[in-house]
Amino acid sequence: MTADAGRFDARMRQDVARVLSESKVDCHCHVLDPRRFPYGEATPYRPAGQEIGTAEQYAQVRAAYGIDRALLVGPNSGYEQDNRCLLDALGQGDGRLRGIAVVPHDVSDADLVRLGSAGVIGVAFNATYHGVDYYRDTAGLLARLAALDMCLSLQVEGDQLVAFAPLLERSGVRVLVDHCGRPAPEAGLAQPGFRALLALAATKRAFVKLSGYAKFARAPYPYDDVRPYVEALLDAFTPDGCLWATDWPFLRAHARLDVGPLLALVHRFVPDAAARRRVLWQTPCRVLGFSP
Repeated sequence: MTADAGRFDARMRQDVARVLSESKVDCHCHVLDPRRFPYGEATPYRPAGQEIGTAEQYAQVRAAYGIDRALLVGPNSGYEQDNRCLLDALGQGDGRLRGIAVVPHDVSDADLVRLGSAGVIGVAFNATYHGVDYYRDTAGLLARLAALDMCLSLQVEGDQLVAFAPLLERSGVRVLVDHCGRPAPEAGLAQPGFRALLALAATKRAFVKLSGYAKFARAPYPYDDVRPYVEALLDAFTPDGCLWATDWPFLRAHARLDVGPLLALVHRFVPDAAARRRVLWQTPCRVLGFSP
């Protein structure tokens, strides 16, 4: 091991040790259990092997890394609008889990209320999977989510958010933006999609998940090309508007990922202990409806 590698290894151990001891909420993760809840026949992408992560396996991850609570996001991969696996996991969560469901655009208020009674706090839109046009006629759904005090968990990449921004601003819905908005690092902080994301901070009803770095970074871990975007988001949204997440079990990952190195990045990106407590605990408890 070189001297530089040794210093990095020692620093990572210190950073992980600090963050392990801090209360935290994982604000974006998935459960997939095709043995108990088979994937739909028409599902284009069917996670397999190490991508599968059951509720029981995720409970072990939470225990190992000191993750007190979590937001389970229904995956388009495998399940699309089939929320049975998600609801089963929420039922096992002892009040420590909340959910984001995938629903048809014409879902009824009664169905949304039923999902809410099971621990679902919002609905997922994934433009990286379906494209922007798929969500063009969703103003009615967003208005009903706002009326029911439910939120939208939105995944976009590149400049896709530009097309969504007027719809989000008119709707009045609370928005959780996944994975830093997945900007293109080489396009710079002034790229239109990232500027649109920063502008959402002024609404005070938009929150951004500091997560999913491997989905948009061009550099390998520790994703040095991502850091300017994380710092810009923390500056615009403040720690009262930022959430942390693992994205476990790392669907479609291009390289091996694990929760431990991601925890080390929390300390690296948010070195101030008070700010880190807001990002890891206080803000998600408030936004996701957990008692602190």
